[in-house]
Amino acid sequence: MSIVRESDLIGIGKKYQIETDAGDSMVVVIHDDGRRELYRYDQEESESKCVMTLSDEESRQVAGIIGGLSYKPKALETIEVALDDLIIEWYKVEGHASSVGKTIGDLEVRQRTGASIIAAIKEDDTIINPGPNYSITADTTLVVAGKRNHIKHLKEVLQ
Repeated sequence: MSIVRESDLIGIGKKYQIETDAGDSMVVVIHDDGRRELYRYDQEESESKCVMTLSDEESRQVAGIIGGLSYKPKALETIEVALDDLIIEWYKVEGHASSVGKTIGDLEVRQRTGASIIAAIKEDDTIINPGPNYSITADTTLVVAGKRNHIKHLKEVLQ
C-alpha cells in the first residue's frame, strides 16, 4: 500500500507526497486556482523536478483515465473498488435487460436506489457523469457508485 502525506501550503493550496509500492516518490501540488503540478522526487539527486502542470479540467480527465473510467484492464473486470463505505463497480447491461431504451431519469436511479451512474462506456465512447436524459443501451458498461446495498438494488433495477 502506498504512503500519502498531506500538508497545507498556506496561500498556495495543498501538497500530497506519495511513495508508491514500486519505490517511486512524487509530489502533487493542488493550487487554489485549480492548477496541479506533478513533481518526481529523484533520490540520487535529493531534489524534486516538476514534470507536468495540468489545469483543473485536464487533471479530472487524467484522474478518470488513471481511475479506469474509460478503460478497465481485462484482468480487473470483476473487481470492485472500495473506498470506506463507497463501492465503485463496472456493470455491463445485457441486451435483454428491462432498462434498455430507458433513461436514467425514467428509472429514477438515484431516488430509487441511492446509487449513482458515474460513467457509461460503449466501444470507444465514454460519457462521464451521464445526466437524467442518458438512454441506456445494450452492451454498455456502466460505472456505478454507492453503498453495497444501493448498488445491489441498482443492479436489480437495471436487469
